[in-house]
Amino acid sequence: MDDVWEPHAPAAGGLRPLAAEGLDLRVGGEATVRHPAEGRIEVTAESPGEARIEWRLPCTDATALWTPEPRGTGWLPAAWSAPRRTGLTKGAPVAALVGTGDLAICAFAADRADVLAGAGVVEEHGEFRFWVQATGRLTVRIDTSRRHFARCLADLADWWASGRPATVPDAARRPAYSTWYAMHQDITPEAVETQAALGKELGLDTIIVDDGWMTRDRTRGYAHCGDWEPLSLPDTADHVRRVHDLGVRYLLWYALPFIGKESAAWDRLGRHALADAGHLGAVVADPRHPAVREHLTDRLARAVEEWGMDGLKIDFVDWFAVADPPAPGPEADCATVDEGVERLLAAIRARITAVRPDAMIEHRQPYTSPGLWPYTTMIRATDCPLSPQENRQRTVDLRLVAGPVAVHSDMLMWHPDEPAEQVACHLINVLFAVPQISVDLAAQNPAQREALAFWLGVVRTHLDTLQRGELRPARPDLGYPMVTAAGDGTVAVARYAPLPVRAGDGPWHTLLVANADADPEVRLLGVHGPTGVTVQDARGRIVRNDTADPAGDTTVTVPRGGLLTLTRPPA
Repeated sequence: MDDVWEPHAPAAGGLRPLAAEGLDLRVGGEATVRHPAEGRIEVTAESPGEARIEWRLPCTDATALWTPEPRGTGWLPAAWSAPRRTGLTKGAPVAALVGTGDLAICAFAADRADVLAGAGVVEEHGEFRFWVQATGRLTVRIDTSRRHFARCLADLADWWASGRPATVPDAARRPAYSTWYAMHQDITPEAVETQAALGKELGLDTIIVDDGWMTRDRTRGYAHCGDWEPLSLPDTADHVRRVHDLGVRYLLWYALPFIGKESAAWDRLGRHALADAGHLGAVVADPRHPAVREHLTDRLARAVEEWGMDGLKIDFVDWFAVADPPAPGPEADCATVDEGVERLLAAIRARITAVRPDAMIEHRQPYTSPGLWPYTTMIRATDCPLSPQENRQRTVDLRLVAGPVAVHSDMLMWHPDEPAEQVACHLINVLFAVPQISVDLAAQNPAQREALAFWLGVVRTHLDTLQRGELRPARPDLGYPMVTAAGDGTVAVARYAPLPVRAGDGPWHTLLVANADADPEVRLLGVHGPTGVTVQDARGRIVRNDTADPAGDTTVTVPRGGLLTLTRPPA
């Protein structure tokens, strides 16, 4: 195995070959290999220092390296590219080399969150090289079964799930309203209750109140974080009861790591700083200190214990991932920051679920590690306002390795003049996740409201297929121009480019085709026999409803933002 120039990573030295089917595999440290299934191996390496597992394979018919990071997919990096460092609070130790036909040439995952991982093309001879490194003991599962890359990633997520319990209430999968883009910090009880009532009429079962509730300052920044007093939500418990009377659940936002320099908590906790965030007016609190954990746990648990909230939106956990943290002070009781974070999140979840067992907790990209699954119920795509393609790619990427955790879109917003067709396309782009809406619902025109209500109804009606069905996104190198989910006799296809739909694949009694492309001519491949055909436009109005008897390929006109529904008797 030739050396590779690595200007951004530690050089691999002292590696020895290890027998493994079809792989040029090398390890540093004592190592063993298991074969849990055909085309899959588990390699375990152990060392008093750095354990390293490295392997290469021919880079033939490769189209993209898939990783879960935003904008992480769509190209093949060079082997000398900077490696990814993942941890409990940032990223996930998983990747896949995807080839023609969306098959995984090779996919892998590590059994621990804190790894350094590299992947890329070896220029000298066209091989693709993977390596994973960590201190102590490391196990990597490698999949070369050449199945659809989504199936390989789902299996790796199942491997992670063993021993990591996650309780996700059904409410975490229901469409939600968020105040952030619609209100920013201009939070009042009246505004929240108005949007909750309007949202419930449209099919939004949860409201998430974001930044602004804990301060009267409206200049952004986080200088007022840390006390978490409901200054903009007086009579909080009564206000929450009024929202509950509407049949709407309530989550409250917290920027967990920040102790603001304008907060009362600053004098007591500001010295326990993991890092300075001076440009935000705050520091990142050090969770290795019991005083920090106790304060934050008490502050966050109040939302459920005292005010009757249904859960928490816990933001900025990734800020705990400081590259070079200071040495723990004498009052610290944790050797590592990750240990402190885990204790903090476990304490918060224990407190709120003791009062409300079905409490919800939202996390966000990039803190997507399976090590956090026991402490969350949903993961949201990171901010991408008014970017439907980016929201699509981020939610699909999350779905592929989120295991049991519900995946939410970044909040959907649009210009007041947005046509109903584009409102529908925003929703279609996140069809396989839980949509969060963040516009002033009182300001929507009738066409916008109809599009919103129609597509939220589709999400609610077909929730099991869309969110729990087998997900098959196509062409990660092109940003997923078509995505399919299948389950219980229903197949849902979202079409984001003028591509044909393979309607003959697999048994189904209901086939949904959501058209987010400007081309209305949807070509269906392999449809046979009497089939009910219903076409609805972006607002849900029926433009065709009849029966056809195709004998193979056929074309159906579906307006942009519209839905085609094919039905046939169960097989």
